[in-house]
Amino acid sequence: MQILDIVLVVAGLALLIAGGEALVRGASTLATRVGISPLVIGLVVVSAATSAPELAVTVGAVLRGEPDLAVGNVVGSNIANILLILGISAIVSPLVIKRQLVRFDIPIMVGLSVLLVVVSLDGRISLVDGVLLFAGLVFHAVMSIVVGRRDGRDPTVQPDSEAPSDKPLPLWLAGIFLLVGIGLLVLGAQLLVTGAVNIATGLGVSSLVVGLTVVAIGTSLPELATSIVALRRGETDMAVGNIVGSNIFNIGMVLGLPAIIFSGGIPVPTAAISLDLPLMLAAAVALLPIAFTGFIIKRWEGALFVVLYVAYTVYLVLTSTENDGADGFTTVMLWFVLPLVAVTLIAVTSFEVGVYRGRALTKADRAP
Repeated sequence: MQILDIVLVVAGLALLIAGGEALVRGASTLATRVGISPLVIGLVVVSAATSAPELAVTVGAVLRGEPDLAVGNVVGSNIANILLILGISAIVSPLVIKRQLVRFDIPIMVGLSVLLVVVSLDGRISLVDGVLLFAGLVFHAVMSIVVGRRDGRDPTVQPDSEAPSDKPLPLWLAGIFLLVGIGLLVLGAQLLVTGAVNIATGLGVSSLVVGLTVVAIGTSLPELATSIVALRRGETDMAVGNIVGSNIFNIGMVLGLPAIIFSGGIPVPTAAISLDLPLMLAAAVALLPIAFTGFIIKRWEGALFVVLYVAYTVYLVLTSTENDGADGFTTVMLWFVLPLVAVTLIAVTSFEVGVYRGRALTKADRAP
């Protein structure tokens, strides 16, 4: 049975790569044809498509009476999207951040993350909570499309990246590519998650930890495949917008909609309230100053994100298996690694803000 699970994982990865290629090509053509920027397509269309596996897993988990897996899937996926997926993408190629992301989209993501933490404090995401989360998603989608169409018609707004060299597809063919890409991503994620969960549960890992790690990474792989393909094709806006938009979609749709549909809402595990939800919020907040300073995520910042995600995953595995090294690892992380990371981020942010202000003053002095 374990060999079959490994085959499922490998087949899932192959489908994810093919789906990412088809989705990005169809979405980039759609952006060109309808006059909306690739950033907005990434924030709304591509992010909704790549979050489809999270929605399928969460709804299935609620129906099976596994709320730990449902919540862990979304929270873990959002953490993985920022620390792992965005980190790997930045290592592949430094990510240029558009001002719209810093001024609007990332703050919306942070705001929804704060809202999710607050509504979860009572141990349940209720119907009213779900309506609030879903309303935040709708507001973001509407405003993104309005701003995107305005920028798409504005000749003074220039794209931040070079257009891909492929000829634009006919609109009908772009639609087919988009649908096929979504289908391959969903199928690939399901195969991979099924195989990975079987392997993890066979090793005695709890459902919350499985949701936070194995399922979260598996359902975040569509974002990774799509972002890497977008970077390779020169669609930097779509790569970053996909990740930020996916986190917004995960909170607003993947948790908000099931809380509205299912009576009684979604129970939130105490462990998630005490550790994982605050970490999800911290990851979202950490992205804002990094994106603001120079409007670029550098390779070393991406590497730092990946290291932090690896440390988080190691901690979850050690604590879930009650390993003797968990206490020592926790002490090192709390009293050495995390303070060092915080000091580094504060120092780098302060330095780059000073450089930015210096350049602004120089320009002001040179102006007639």
